[in-house]
Amino acid sequence: MLLLGLTGSIATGKSTVSSILALPPYNLPVVDADKIARQVVEPGTSGYNQIVSHFGPSTPDLLVEATPESGGEGGHNGKDRPLNRPALGRRIFGEGKDSDRKALNKIVHPAVRREMYRQMIYPYLRGSWAVVLDVPLLFESGWQPMCGTIMVVAVKDPAIQMQRLRARDSHLTEEDAKNRVAAQWDVRDKAERCLRRGKGAGVVVWNDGEKDDLKREIDRVMSEVQRSHPQWWAWMLLLCPPLAAVSGCWSYVRSWWIKRSWEREKQREKAKL
Repeated sequence: MLLLGLTGSIATGKSTVSSILALPPYNLPVVDADKIARQVVEPGTSGYNQIVSHFGPSTPDLLVEATPESGGEGGHNGKDRPLNRPALGRRIFGEGKDSDRKALNKIVHPAVRREMYRQMIYPYLRGSWAVVLDVPLLFESGWQPMCGTIMVVAVKDPAIQMQRLRARDSHLTEEDAKNRVAAQWDVRDKAERCLRRGKGAGVVVWNDGEKDDLKREIDRVMSEVQRSHPQWWAWMLLLCPPLAAVSGCWSYVRSWWIKRSWEREKQREKAKL
């Protein structure tokens, strides 16, 4: 089974591409890291308790306002009050330090990873040709060696990304929007890194136009992916687990080597400056 890693940057259209891949003619199962990330920090979960404990004392509005339904409890330990995501976002992407982002990632990423592994098992047992791993921080969180193919949804014009973000999240100020974009790797760098994986192993969906243009782009790149990873290969891996293990190890080593080569090249470029 092909692990198709889908990533991009904020407001580049990754979620739209994910929804298109889940529908005919592709009908691919999707493991959505964003959705899982919300689930693992719901009230009552270990992730929720850790976030409240770490950020609550220094972020008074970390939780949504108390209501009669929540018992009217105040303070950062109010029972069963959901996280105030805009407030946490301002803390992490705006005034926060790198240590805040690392602390949040350390809480959320392990829980998300465990649930993603669990959700990958069922499509494999069904003999699915591929499963989409919808991971916004795929490169940053180290998922790329796990993926046989990586698909980056990108825009060539940074202004389009900012316009879409402000239109989608109207509560954001211009400065908030800039901070959120700046907190992630430049999506054009992600696209370049993806294409270095080679034909069929790294593809880029350029999403600067309208939705019809996006669908044509998806058809183009999926034709390339399907030629490189035919359905019969998925059945071979299902029926022969040792072959699946060898294929997975080879994919991991190859992706790791490409990652290391990219990092060394970037270090050399910095040294020249």
